[in-house]
Amino acid sequence: MSGSNLTHEEAAARSALLSVTSYEIGLDLTRGPDTFRSTTLIRFTADPAGPASTFAELLAERIHEITLNGRPLDPEAVHRDERIRLDGLAAHNELRVVADCAYSNTGAGLHRSVDPVDGKVYLFTHFEVQEARRVFTTFEQPDLKAPFTFTVTAPESWTVLSASPTPEPEPAPDGAAVWRFAPTPPLPTYLTSIVAGEYHLVSDHYTAKSGQEIPLRLAARASVAPDLDSGELFETTKRGLDYYLEVFGTDFPFAKYDQVFVPEYNLSGMENAATVILRENFVFRSRVTDAVRHRRAATVLHELAHMWFGDLVTMRWWDDIWLKETFATYMSVRAQVATTRWHDSWTGFANADKANAYRQDQLPSTHPVAGPAADIEQALENFDQITYYKGASAIKQLVTLVGDEEFLAGMRIYFARHAWGNSTLADLLAALEEASGRDLGGWAREWLGRAGVNTLRPDFTVDSEGRFTSFSILQEAPADHPHLRSHRLAVGLYSRRDGTLRRTGQVRVDVAGARTEVPALIGTARPDVVLLNDEDLTYALIRLDPHSLDGLLDSPDGIGAFSDGLPRALAWAAAWDMVRAGELAAGDYVHLVLAGIGAETDSEVVQTLHSTLLTCLDQYASAQSRRRLRADVAEAARQRLTSPAPGGDGRLAWALLLARVASTPADLRLIAGLRDGTVEIEGLDVDVELRWALLAALVRGDQAGPAEIEAERLRDGTTAGAENAAGALAARPDADAKAEAWEAALREDTGNGTRRALVGGIHSTIGLGLAQGCQRELLRPYAERYFAEIGAIWAERSPEVARTLVTGLYPRLLVEPETVERTDAYLAEAAPPPALRRLLVEARDELSRALRAQGVDAAARG
Repeated sequence: MSGSNLTHEEAAARSALLSVTSYEIGLDLTRGPDTFRSTTLIRFTADPAGPASTFAELLAERIHEITLNGRPLDPEAVHRDERIRLDGLAAHNELRVVADCAYSNTGAGLHRSVDPVDGKVYLFTHFEVQEARRVFTTFEQPDLKAPFTFTVTAPESWTVLSASPTPEPEPAPDGAAVWRFAPTPPLPTYLTSIVAGEYHLVSDHYTAKSGQEIPLRLAARASVAPDLDSGELFETTKRGLDYYLEVFGTDFPFAKYDQVFVPEYNLSGMENAATVILRENFVFRSRVTDAVRHRRAATVLHELAHMWFGDLVTMRWWDDIWLKETFATYMSVRAQVATTRWHDSWTGFANADKANAYRQDQLPSTHPVAGPAADIEQALENFDQITYYKGASAIKQLVTLVGDEEFLAGMRIYFARHAWGNSTLADLLAALEEASGRDLGGWAREWLGRAGVNTLRPDFTVDSEGRFTSFSILQEAPADHPHLRSHRLAVGLYSRRDGTLRRTGQVRVDVAGARTEVPALIGTARPDVVLLNDEDLTYALIRLDPHSLDGLLDSPDGIGAFSDGLPRALAWAAAWDMVRAGELAAGDYVHLVLAGIGAETDSEVVQTLHSTLLTCLDQYASAQSRRRLRADVAEAARQRLTSPAPGGDGRLAWALLLARVASTPADLRLIAGLRDGTVEIEGLDVDVELRWALLAALVRGDQAGPAEIEAERLRDGTTAGAENAAGALAARPDADAKAEAWEAALREDTGNGTRRALVGGIHSTIGLGLAQGCQRELLRPYAERYFAEIGAIWAERSPEVARTLVTGLYPRLLVEPETVERTDAYLAEAAPPPALRRLLVEARDELSRALRAQGVDAAARG
């Protein structure tokens, strides 16, 4: 992975030596499509008792000037490996650097995009974790915060945004203008930003109860502006501000709040101070399910929470990224429940986000929530589901432990004490302990400081009348992380009443150690289903006992019989993890889902279950049952799509699933008819995004090819259309198509969105790209190429591009011992760097899990 790798030790030494007074940064964006002029003036102090030398960071095409305290330095002599060596420091210092830096097409640094619709240019920055060096000279670590003053020269027709309110531009020669921004509050380099181009702006404002006025703006490319549903976006933002200002007990930290939707972005969003960047996919050009709108609202509220967690108070080093990501995730769900129509967001969290954390926490690469980060590469690895979702689950437990009011009081102490500064885990615990009067050291060690997830199983006996004669909860831990935790949970007893599973009893239990007796259940009639962790109070994998599981498998509606959404979500999660653990056959799970999914009205739950079905078909089902199970899923999708029952969301979700699994001539004819308009289904609007999904199905089925793809690209005409066309071409069942797509994905000039569409698999929600489960033999030659080329990819590409290629091109569909052996051989012989090793070890583990699941499924099928 390209880039200088700052270590924690180096950062600590530099922060002990330096204090940064200010940055003044001038950017000239009028110098052509390849590079821009960057002029940086940094004022900083150095401890006279410390070393007289340090370094700054810069990645540039050409350096014109480096001056330290009026003394010119030779760039050839002092600039190496993205670092500028600074010797002869004084107590007070000025560093001036003038350089030409390159625009990127990878989403890192200053990204430049040209809209194919109208040819307009759009720029935006992304600096986390250490990409600001691509735009200006930096001391690039989070605890060297300082005010930033940006001056930007750009075409006069452009809009320019940054962390400070946008000033009136001053005229400049040759059709340019100059924007001189006011200084920001103290910020780390990674939270600064520049957005520039002919963005369409929509303005609003928010007045807080305190009287604080906050200008609000949305920005997007001109070509997507008609689809920018500003009403819903501003409403979500204002409700979030209402909630956060009340519970945090402080003013909004900045003078304005902009949200910018940008193309070709790698992430869902980024919490740049006062100028949040969001992926343009959140501007819906077609009808989307309510689940997608919910996900957008969650992201908007997550990034808004960051204005306090991360921006106002910043972690000292990247080992404490959970201090911002965990809390932003947790507070986002709270805000959704309190202020939006998604009042059951904790159910969605349990069904999707928490399930992802469980999956990540079972990988060999698992780590503590508050884990070490010896260097930047290790820090990048820890931006994962554990930090976001396991961490949020732990905070939910903490609130139960200390009390809600005490938790919020601790947050207010924390913000007041560390505003515009940096903090650590110890600082947060001190504030919470002060507010709650509790010692939280043990809790932090158990839940934040230890990796891995525990598994809880019910163990009981019954008498001849079906009453419990014993009941225990068994707790297990993985061999590599053999820690048994303390859990406060509920055991739910669910019995059929009038055809539905309703809770008929519940006991609260404090679980500790390998076995916890539950005497309160002795003498109670065994219900139809025993559900551990009822109400989702703790973070642990749960198992269904044989009696409960058999009853669900044998009933016509299975898990769908639960009358409430949260116990259904917990049962779905338990069944899915049992498949992943080799305790339930993939085929049985598929039929369990098809029997019970009709009870789900939440489209987020439905889409999560659809995703698990696709994983079963692609990886977990045995070869002898795969075709039949695919046909069963397709039949269910077709029936639900064409039945009168589903509403608009249901029809769209089932149409998208049918497009993913269709293979028979009849199904492909239905899809072709929907696409060309000869078949209509009431309530299903075949708009641009659904047309692409339907076309992808026809391409996979060899019923459409380059001519139809090109016609659809011309009809669409947008960046998204061009990306989808590239992915559709890669999905063709043709060896030449795979070769072309592989080469295009590896080209450096391929844009981010196009690369993800070409790779496909986990990077495509509508089944585009190389990775097609029905084309395994066409993919077989690329297993050898993958291991031959990933070393160079990792060494030469930016972090996001490298991760996309390494994860997306891994031969995960070749679920065979040979793929595991190839991976092991590469790990042993190539000695890859730690971050690449982690990705490969994770992929290998998932593949081994799939092999085991296929064996279980084959045995169950007989």
